[in-house]
Amino acid sequence: MIKTFKIYTLGCKVNQYDSQSIRERFLQAGFKEMCNGKQAYFYIINTCTVTASADRKSRNIIRRCISENPRGKTIVTGCLAKKNEASLSGIEGIGYIIGKRFWGEGISDFQGRTRAFLKIQDGCNNRCSYCKVPLVRGSSRSRDMNTIVREASVLAAKGFREIVLTGICLGAYGKDLKPRSSLTGLINELEKIPALERLRLSSIEASDISDELIAKMSVSRKLCPHLHIPIQSGDNEILRLMRRKYHREDYLRIVAKIKKTVPGIAVTTDILAGFPGENENRFNNTVGLLKKINPLHAHIFPYSPREGTAAFSRRDTVDASTMRKRICTLTKAADACALKFQSFFINQKLEVLFECRIKQRPDSWVGYAGNYIKVAAVSKYCLAGQIMPVRLTGIKDGFMSGQI
Repeated sequence: MIKTFKIYTLGCKVNQYDSQSIRERFLQAGFKEMCNGKQAYFYIINTCTVTASADRKSRNIIRRCISENPRGKTIVTGCLAKKNEASLSGIEGIGYIIGKRFWGEGISDFQGRTRAFLKIQDGCNNRCSYCKVPLVRGSSRSRDMNTIVREASVLAAKGFREIVLTGICLGAYGKDLKPRSSLTGLINELEKIPALERLRLSSIEASDISDELIAKMSVSRKLCPHLHIPIQSGDNEILRLMRRKYHREDYLRIVAKIKKTVPGIAVTTDILAGFPGENENRFNNTVGLLKKINPLHAHIFPYSPREGTAAFSRRDTVDASTMRKRICTLTKAADACALKFQSFFINQKLEVLFECRIKQRPDSWVGYAGNYIKVAAVSKYCLAGQIMPVRLTGIKDGFMSGQI
C-alpha cells in the first residue's frame, strides 16, 4: 500500500508534461499508480495559479486527497506551491509542499493520451502586467535540442502519431541556447524522425511568429496547419496596460499573412475579458477584432487579480455583472466564428487523428484534423490512434461529423 501513488494535474500542457515526468520517476522507483477510486499512499497534486479559480480548484483537490486517505502523504507541487507555501501550510494534512521543480525532466510515454505533449521550454521573459506565471516559473529556459529530438524519437517509436510542442513561451525557444537556435530550427530537426507523422505547436505569441516560421508551415508535411495565438485584447490602450508586445494592427497583419500563406490554417486564441480600464468602447474593439480574425476557437476567461503582478493594485476594475455580460457577448461571437470557419470545410476531406469513442454513441469516434477541427465519425472498428481520411458532412454540438 505504501508504494502506491496518484497524480492530479491542474492547468496547462506544460503541467501535464511535468506530471508525466513525475509519474515516470515514481514508476521507475517501483511504485504502482492507483485509479478507479482506489486509495493510494502518496497523492501528488500538480497545481496551477494562473487565476483565482485555479487556486480554488487546486485547494479543493488537495482537501479531497487528504480526505480520501488521511493516513497517506499528500504532496503539493506546481505553480501554486511555488509562491504560496505559507497559505498552503494552513491546510491540515498536507505532507510536503515542494515549490522547486526537483523531479527532473524527460518522458518516454504519455498516459491516457493519443497525442503526446513535449515540453521544449519553460519560464517567460515577457512580464505581462496581469500574469503571475513568470513569478512562479522564472525566466525563459530552453531545453537542449538533442535531448528534445531523442525524447520525440522515443515517443514516436511508442506509437504517438502526433507530438504537441509545448512551453510557457514557445516562441522564445532557442534564444538562450549556445549556439543560438530557434523554434523553426527545432522543427527542422524533429521532422527528420521517420516515425513521427504530425507536429503541432501548442501556443505562440503574435510577436514571436517570424516569417521563417510562416514559410516553414507553408511547405511542411508534418507541421499541423494550426496556430494558437493569444489576443487577450483587441484594444491598443488595454494592450499597452497589459504590457503586450503588439498592437491590434500587428495582430491583424500577422493573421492575414498566415492565412494567405497557409490556406486552410486554423487560428485559435485566448481573450482576457474585463481587464482594469476596459470600458465599453475598448471592449467592443476586442469583439471587432475577434470577428475579423474568425478563430476556430477562443478561450475566454475573466480578469483575475494576481498578487505580485503590476496590475494587482489597479482599482478601475470591471464589476461582476458587466464581466458576465461581456463574457457572454464574446462567447456568442466566438461560437459564430467557429461555425463560419467550420462551414468552409463541409464536403472537404481532411486527415483526422482519432482519439476515443464518444461515450453517448459507442459506434462513433472523435478526433482532430490537422487544423484542429474536432471530427466525429461512425465506425465498427477501433479507430483510437489511427489517422484516417474523413469527408466532412456537417456541424453538430460544436464539432463536425464526417464519413470515413
